[in-house]
Amino acid sequence: MNSAAASPAHRAAEVAARTSYGRLVALLARDSRDIAAAEDALADALARALAHWPDDGVPANPDAWLLTVARRQLGHGRARAATCVAATPALALLDAERAETPDTDLPDERLKLLFVCTHPAITPRVQAPLMLQAVLGLDAARIAAAFLVSPSAMAQALVRAKARIRDAGIAFTVPQLVERPARLAAIRTAIYAAYGAGWDQLEGDSPSDLAAEALFLARLVAGQAPDDPENAGLLALILLCEARRPARRDASGGFVPLDRQDFNLWHRDLVREGEAALRQAAQHGQPGRFQLEAAIQSLHNQQRLTGADLSAPLIGLYDRLLDIAPSIGALVARAAALTAAGAAPAALAALDAVAARCSDHQPWWAVRAEALAALGDQSAARAAARRAAGLTSDPAVRAFLLAGRA
Repeated sequence: MNSAAASPAHRAAEVAARTSYGRLVALLARDSRDIAAAEDALADALARALAHWPDDGVPANPDAWLLTVARRQLGHGRARAATCVAATPALALLDAERAETPDTDLPDERLKLLFVCTHPAITPRVQAPLMLQAVLGLDAARIAAAFLVSPSAMAQALVRAKARIRDAGIAFTVPQLVERPARLAAIRTAIYAAYGAGWDQLEGDSPSDLAAEALFLARLVAGQAPDDPENAGLLALILLCEARRPARRDASGGFVPLDRQDFNLWHRDLVREGEAALRQAAQHGQPGRFQLEAAIQSLHNQQRLTGADLSAPLIGLYDRLLDIAPSIGALVARAAALTAAGAAPAALAALDAVAARCSDHQPWWAVRAEALAALGDQSAARAAARRAAGLTSDPAVRAFLLAGRA
């Protein structure tokens, strides 16, 4: 790293971009009603910060400086005026909607922007990806990997969605209470996808910025809509996973799988909070995707803590999860549970059934390696492990995969 890149000014700009991106975009987009323009203005402000802060010094409040410069960039010029004029009828209708819908119960601008991204005018399948980019700052390539599509296709879909928000003049308003449950489903998907993206971003024992942001949003959503058991389920799921973070690396930084982790290193307060959230969700008697996934993580934790073989109930929970929310991730995880339970042939058959969709899906290759090894096909297992290792950007995971099949 050169000296300029390591300067306090550059570090301050990097921290601001990493920790405040979503909040700043939300504030800018609220005023302009144009997410793409807000992102461009913030990018320009960050570029100006990198140009001026090394000489002028880091401002006392970097976020406020960036917001001021970005708002100045957005301005009140011709582009914004043209957008407002073209969208006058839609804006009048949506402003009336805003006047009738007080949003003081949602004090965080990021949550408001999440709701904007779930507007019925936006195609449902792109709502969660749009939230990941607009609120959490992920690029199209990382979002595409989370949803198993090509980066180019994802980039085009996101551009169209942001243009739709701009051209339709979609207001930055929180929907009526009766409308929120349906729109929260996409928000939960985005929050959990963000947590998954931050899962391997480790800095010692501390959560990554993205994981911490996802946990913050999950707590916010659960607190704002406590009567929806899926919100509590999502919070429980993230807490039970995040509790294990300190044990996922050994003293030398090597990857440690769950069945070998030192559970004394787990964050017990997060485990207790997660279990409490899961019990709260279960009281409603309405099992859903995130409640089931949280229950699966709870069983994994219990299995490690007690040493008991909980393979059968784990597979049962995966079966229920696939019934109500089928996904590649759940199918691959079930295959891993089948392998651990001594049913490697069934696991391999399940993996083969989705092979066409998983050529670049790292977990699929890692679980396939385990299933093949369990069946005694060491050559094929080594090849699958090498493929899995080549698909991860984490050196510790790569070393673990290759060592396991050496």
